[in-house]
Amino acid sequence: MWHERRCRDDGGMSECDVVTVRGLQKKYGCRVVVDRLDLDVRAGEIVGLAGANGAGKTTTVECIQGLRKPDAGQLRVLGYNPATQSARLRPLVGSQLQDSALPDRLRVSEALGLFATRRARDGGELLEQFGLAQRRRSVFSALSGGERQRLFLVLALLNRPRLVILDELTQGLDPAARRNVWAAIRQLHAGGTTVLLVTHEMDEAEALCDRIVVLRAGRVLDAGTPAELVDRHARRATVTFTVPDRAAACLAEIRQLPGVQAMDMPSSPRAGARVTVLGDRSIIAHVGAILVRGGTVPGDLSVHVPDLDDALQSLLDRPGDDAPAPADLKTAGNDLIGGRR
Repeated sequence: MWHERRCRDDGGMSECDVVTVRGLQKKYGCRVVVDRLDLDVRAGEIVGLAGANGAGKTTTVECIQGLRKPDAGQLRVLGYNPATQSARLRPLVGSQLQDSALPDRLRVSEALGLFATRRARDGGELLEQFGLAQRRRSVFSALSGGERQRLFLVLALLNRPRLVILDELTQGLDPAARRNVWAAIRQLHAGGTTVLLVTHEMDEAEALCDRIVVLRAGRVLDAGTPAELVDRHARRATVTFTVPDRAAACLAEIRQLPGVQAMDMPSSPRAGARVTVLGDRSIIAHVGAILVRGGTVPGDLSVHVPDLDDALQSLLDRPGDDAPAPADLKTAGNDLIGGRR
């Protein structure tokens, strides 16, 4: 049962969620792209939306912003209904969308003036922070892909938004620029700004997000902190090595270790055989200790510790309905409120 909650527009967002979505559904023709989705984003959180292409991530955030009309469901964003109160909501939300664009001849400084409101920060400081200070007089068409991405992030942050929505935040950025952008998002987080982040980059999600919501075919597969998702879906560590001459006798002892789930090796292992040990994280220390005690640590010893990428892959590999193909989304432009995707 949906109970409408009104949030005070005076900063008192601790009394309710910044984003509340219940039963959101969006279809393009007969294709269901978002399927009865529930989502909560609490004040001050960084929440990531993850999943394969076509999982419904971008459509979900477009509905949250009031850019697309949902076919069913209830949405409240900062106390407003984005479908009917977008004009009141728009000044409170900053966004950097996947397919954003500006007029080719618009200069960077002009873009700041065009988007600035009475709440605006010093645009020059933001340009400096994101390495665009020398491009103030440059027209949009002269910017590189990475510079355009950084400019859209500047515009998203310009008016001190209470909610920032970022879609593929660091796509096309070099490693140094990615680190700068991550640092800026952490500063936002420290200042209490709420962030909803759509990303395919699990290192980014792991570095930034308090919680991650994994979608497939418009439905939530699971949600939790990065550590919780890894613990639930990618607990198995892997230790691989070539058996040295003096360590062949250790294999039987390794097989009996607590936490070992499987060993991949020849039926009659000997020196030079390749062995893979799988189990929980504790096996890393135990296998290493046995090899050291055996007198030789193999030079090719390698360890894989499960991470968020492994957890996401495990989740998406579970049996279930196929996600919508990205091509199906390209026909959906005619119900976008206020412009093209």
